[in-house]
Amino acid sequence: MLVVQIFLPLALALVMFGLGLTLTTGDFTRVARYPKAAVIALVCQVVVLPAICLGLVLAFGLKGVLAVGMMLLVASPGGTSANLFSHLAGGDVALNITLTAINSVLAVFTLPVVVGLSMAHFMGDEAAVGLQPAKFVQVFAIVLVPVVIGMWVRRRFSAWALTMQEPVRIASVVVLVLVIIAAITQAYRQLLDNIGTLGPVALLLSVLSLAIGYYVPRAFKVSEKESIASAMEIGIHNATIAITLALTVLNDETMAVPPAVYGVLMYVPAAIAARLLARRKTAV
Repeated sequence: MLVVQIFLPLALALVMFGLGLTLTTGDFTRVARYPKAAVIALVCQVVVLPAICLGLVLAFGLKGVLAVGMMLLVASPGGTSANLFSHLAGGDVALNITLTAINSVLAVFTLPVVVGLSMAHFMGDEAAVGLQPAKFVQVFAIVLVPVVIGMWVRRRFSAWALTMQEPVRIASVVVLVLVIIAAITQAYRQLLDNIGTLGPVALLLSVLSLAIGYYVPRAFKVSEKESIASAMEIGIHNATIAITLALTVLNDETMAVPPAVYGVLMYVPAAIAARLLARRKTAV
């Protein structure tokens, strides 16, 4: 329990602090350079994907905490690895950084709403958390505060921040992987019991997210590079945040199982999509 309550939030805080070290206020104002691409991507992330995920949850008959776990996952902002996949696929990484920055802020407000409504619908009388202000503050503290601190350090000590970006990134990944392995071990039995049901849902969500992230912007005449960036940002959800919130804020090991399954499986569709999009961009 010590791992879940103390080390997992600290590990995620380190990751978000590392993200903050890579961001400047320019990453938020840069959205003016990509108004159409950014707005379309954000609408897909905040509105379209939760609706798609809800449809999958209902279609596959997920109930209770497992259903809420999937909705928690889809409400989480894009994963930081989206930048890497976007780079490999030939996407506009600057747009990815901008979307990651904005999504991290938006998620503080949208995530409690999606999770609260999901708990009210799928758990009914069992939903003891809902939209309690204290839980909202915890989400704020875990997701946004470390990013803000990292940005402040970047601005105040820019030379040191630039030097420390890579070491912090490596350390945060190592620590986070170790802590998550330890935390998910506690839910190992639930993971085995539900992998058959959750696996197809997680894979479908990953594939649909990547497809929506690419084809919706293309339908609105967004450039190829920006559409690739959108596909990776929308298609790669931050399972780490979802797992952390499930285990710490919501205090439910079973709720962490859907994002854990997704966090393992989503790399396969993401890698395939990056390869196909890179070849398509070369052909174009």
